[in-house]
Amino acid sequence: MTTRRGFLVGLASLGAAPRLGWADVGAPAWLTAGMKPDGAYVLHGLSAGGVSRFEIPLPARGHAAAAHPTRPEAVAFARRPGVFALVLDCFTGEVLSRLTPPEGRQFNGHGAFSADGRLLMTSEVVAEGSAGRIGLWDAGTWRRIGEWDSGGIGPHDLKRLADGRIVVANGGIQTDSTDRTMLNLETMKPNLALLSAEGEILEIMELEEELRQNSIRHLALIDGGTGVAFAMQWQGDPAEAVPLLGVWRPGEAPLLCEAAPGDLFAMKGYAGSVAAVGERIAISSPRGGAVMIFDRSGAPLATHRRADVCGLAALEGGFVASDGSGALWRLSAEAMEPLARHDVAWDNHMVSAASL
Repeated sequence: MTTRRGFLVGLASLGAAPRLGWADVGAPAWLTAGMKPDGAYVLHGLSAGGVSRFEIPLPARGHAAAAHPTRPEAVAFARRPGVFALVLDCFTGEVLSRLTPPEGRQFNGHGAFSADGRLLMTSEVVAEGSAGRIGLWDAGTWRRIGEWDSGGIGPHDLKRLADGRIVVANGGIQTDSTDRTMLNLETMKPNLALLSAEGEILEIMELEEELRQNSIRHLALIDGGTGVAFAMQWQGDPAEAVPLLGVWRPGEAPLLCEAAPGDLFAMKGYAGSVAAVGERIAISSPRGGAVMIFDRSGAPLATHRRADVCGLAALEGGFVASDGSGALWRLSAEAMEPLARHDVAWDNHMVSAASL
C-alpha cells in the first residue's frame, strides 16, 4: 500500500514539488484534540459527517488549534498555561516545528493566522502578573518575530475579522504562573480589544461594573466576519443568573443575551465554547452538561442537555457538538441528534479547518 510519505518521496524523485492543500488530507471540516483510552493525547481532523480523516499524536493535553489558510498544516496549542505549540503537517503527521514562548511568557491556548497565512498570532501572558501579549511568528520559518500588547490581562481566544483587524478576548483574570490559582477576582476587568492588522489597539469594550467578574473567554465570528459572539465564565456569586453570551461589532455597544434563570443556572456559570452559523449562536457548558442556542438578536431558542459537552462548531443548518465520551452530535434549535462516535474523549474545542 502506498503511504503518504512514500507518495511524497516518489514525487520528489521525479523532481515534482507538490503544493498540497487541505483536500489532500481528506478535506477535514474541523480540528479537535482528545485523549485515547490508553491516555495518549491526539489531534484529529474530522469531516462534516464526523469521520476522522487523520489522527496525530500530541505530547500532552491539547486545547485549541489554528489551521493554516491554505497549507494542510495546523498549530496545536497546549492547555494553558502552555509552554509548547506544535506545527503539524497533517499530510505526513510530522512535527514541522515546536514553538516555545520566550522566557517569562506562556501560551494561553489559542492562535490565529493572518489572511495570507504568513503570520501566526498566539495568545500569551507574562507569567508574572498575567499581562496579555500576542506573540508573532513567521509562518514560513516559524521564528518568533515580535509581540503586541493584547490590551488587557489574561487573553485567551482571538479572531481575525474579515477586514484583517483582530479581536482579542482578554479574560481579565490574573493567575498564579504554575497552578492557575486566580488572584484578582475582586478587581478583575475583562474586555474585548480591537487591534489593527499592525497591532495598534483601536478600541476596548468593557462590560458594565456589575458584570466585571464575567470573564470573556471564547469568540466566534458573526455577521460575515464583521463582529464576534463572545462566551463568558462567571467568577462571581453562583447564586446570580448572569448572561454568558454576548455579541459585539466594533464601534457599537455589546448585546448581552439573556435567558430564563433556570436555563442559565443549568450552565453553572460557565460557557466553555461558542459557535455561530447564519442567525444562530450556540454556547456549551461541560460543567452543566448543557448547550444553549440563541438567535442573532439575543433571544434564547433552546437548551439541550448532554453530559460533558463542550466542543462546538458551525455545521450546515446548525451546529456540531462533541463530548467527553467520544460522541459527536448534530444540533439545531429543534433537536440534538447523534452524528458519530469515536474512542476518544474529546477536549474543549472544535476549530474550523481551512477546507470549510
